[in-house]
Amino acid sequence: MRIAASIAISLAFSSTPVAAAEAGRGTLDLVLRGTHIEGAPLVWSERQVEFLDRDGRLWSFAPQEAKQVRRISPSFRGYSAAELRSRLSGELGKSFEISGTGHYLVAHAPGQKDYWSRRFEDLYRSFVHYFSVRGFRLSEPEFPLVAIVFRNQRDFLRYAERDGAKMSSQVLGYYSPASNRVSLFDIGGGNASAGDWHANADTIIHEATHQTAFNTGVHTRFGVTPRWLAEGLGTMFEAKGVWNSTQHSSRGDRLNRGRLARFKNYVSRRPAGSLPEFVSSDRIFGTDPDAAYAEAWALSFFLVETRPRQYSQLLARTAGRPAFRAYPAAERLADFSAVFGKDLRLLEAHYLKFMEEIP
Repeated sequence: MRIAASIAISLAFSSTPVAAAEAGRGTLDLVLRGTHIEGAPLVWSERQVEFLDRDGRLWSFAPQEAKQVRRISPSFRGYSAAELRSRLSGELGKSFEISGTGHYLVAHAPGQKDYWSRRFEDLYRSFVHYFSVRGFRLSEPEFPLVAIVFRNQRDFLRYAERDGAKMSSQVLGYYSPASNRVSLFDIGGGNASAGDWHANADTIIHEATHQTAFNTGVHTRFGVTPRWLAEGLGTMFEAKGVWNSTQHSSRGDRLNRGRLARFKNYVSRRPAGSLPEFVSSDRIFGTDPDAAYAEAWALSFFLVETRPRQYSQLLARTAGRPAFRAYPAAERLADFSAVFGKDLRLLEAHYLKFMEEIP
């Protein structure tokens, strides 16, 4: 089975105060590991630098690695779509065509503009609509959103390795909060057609959901998002009644049948009273990923369907945490309990009964 994979930030963020003279949204030019980069230092301490590139990439490095540092502007501005398009062309070469839409720059095989760019932009608009009608105020992305569609798995895996992502042969694509890009390969081999959409769809929808969430304020790229919260949202949007709610409006259309089946299979061996552990730790994603993704979907679906206002409050609470700080289990559990109440045994009972009653 081909799957989508998401790269989540799991850095041990430093709590060292930012050096006020060097950190901020002014623009610096520096040489890092032999490459010139321009951007804003979000954190600059004696031990760590978190540096936001003008293309949206987040660099993490030790301060002594930065060479020839100079300030080139008192303010910060990301690259325009035209500037970023030019840089992508130089990076990827002539085998890619780059198409622009309202929010996206998509690199793909020549002649595939209408197929790829429109898909990504439509998903962005569906995401915005979904949250807007639920009263969640979204912000406009600071940077053009970049997606790279490789012709084949070989080129995709080579790129992922250079990007620092370890991908298996089952993976179709991923979103990286560090680079802020979606990368995937086309099962149509660069000749995608409407018939290929169903095979590419889950990957595109899942990863585009992550990318949009991390760029509109639903999640934050500069902190730790609980894995269940990020993957729960990604798996919810795989259902046609979520990503295409205008044409598929019933609750049945909002069900992710594949995740539901996996969750029902998992329930018989799911540890009783495990909800606090699940919401406060990412551990199960490493030990039992199939069950973890299934429960991330199930819990998110339950909360959205039965407690939508509180669910939005939890998203806002986690996204509003201080940047570049760790998010230990006790704080995750406290945030969840502050929104949904301290009686998690009762909440878990309601949750499991709700899922059991879904045919």
